[in-house]
Amino acid sequence: MKAHAVRVALFAAFSAATLGLAFAQDPAPAAPAPVGSDQLPVPEAPAVTGTAWLLMDYATGRVLAGENVDERVEPASITKVMTSYVVAAEMKAGKISADDDVMMTVNAWRTGGAGTDGSYSGFEVNKTAKLVDMEMGMTVQSGNDAAIALAEHIAGTEAAFASLMNAHAARLGMKGTHFVNATGLSAPDHYSTARDLALLGRALARDFPEHYAYNAIKEFTVGPITQRNRNVLLWRDKSVDGIKTGHHSGAGYCLMASAKRGDQRLISVVMGSTSESQRAADSQALLNWGFRFFETHQLYGAEEPVATQKVWKGQSNELALGVAEPLLVSMQRGQYARLQPSMDVPRTLVAPIARGEAVGKVRVMLDGKLVAEAPLVALEEVPEAGFFKRLWHELLMWWQSI
Repeated sequence: MKAHAVRVALFAAFSAATLGLAFAQDPAPAAPAPVGSDQLPVPEAPAVTGTAWLLMDYATGRVLAGENVDERVEPASITKVMTSYVVAAEMKAGKISADDDVMMTVNAWRTGGAGTDGSYSGFEVNKTAKLVDMEMGMTVQSGNDAAIALAEHIAGTEAAFASLMNAHAARLGMKGTHFVNATGLSAPDHYSTARDLALLGRALARDFPEHYAYNAIKEFTVGPITQRNRNVLLWRDKSVDGIKTGHHSGAGYCLMASAKRGDQRLISVVMGSTSESQRAADSQALLNWGFRFFETHQLYGAEEPVATQKVWKGQSNELALGVAEPLLVSMQRGQYARLQPSMDVPRTLVAPIARGEAVGKVRVMLDGKLVAEAPLVALEEVPEAGFFKRLWHELLMWWQSI
């Protein structure tokens, strides 16, 4: 069954109700699908070496597979994805610009520069560089010095910048995360989870695609030093365009990767792996498994009419219903035709009804399990009718109730 057929079936189910009675009716069953690999059970996700890992569908945020997804882990340099997010948010708000001169302070150089054990960008101490170059040094080269310099430029101190990071984390629903620095260097009370980091990567790609795109750059030069992006998947898989590696003794080897094939994007997170090669191999295996066995569909677009419902005592006798945001589902490949949509609506809709007002729900089931739901909203305003029409409808409603 094609997408249009599912929509038609759902519309028919809704229209079958009389006088606005609540119902939940399934569409007609689809014709049996031919036997093939897409009708077989999905094999288990590849084995992953690490303390926590997951694979997430970008469009829906559904976790397709994972282990210890909400366990606290040290995020290492994946922290810098949140630093990038804050930089992008501050730039969008007009508080900073790409042409700002950012100082590589003594503190940033001593804490994250060449004299430390961590990754660095190589900007000269007590000299400035353009903000966009400093962001490249942080994103492509994973420069701790650049991350600290950006934090100081935006918030005065790295500690103050961390408060911005935590505010954004709370807004994004990162419930198991707390930041104390902009770099990911090991520190007490600096932690996250595999799920939260996937949500963060999803948010960066969704909210700030231009800044997200920096993660696909394979190398960047500061002065005489050219450094390669540590995400080796950028060279191995042309569909991979991010996101960030991380490593220190407490965190192990970490990688948050993302790839887009066709219209589908997946995000993998591997934390606490044993080596650089192992984190890359496991991430590649997860992405290949996800793209092979899962797909994402948009059932309804935002404010696309889904059904029409009778309205009493209104200037209009009917009301178009739809969803305020696109309704998406992630599922095993080959299962789309088995979706069973239904609707719950009030027994009676009475004007006035405001545009955007929630008047019920649409639910989508697969094998008896809920896979998606969204509020049904009024796609138009229905003002109250005049006195005589309201009186007439009142009589009709009374007559039909006896």
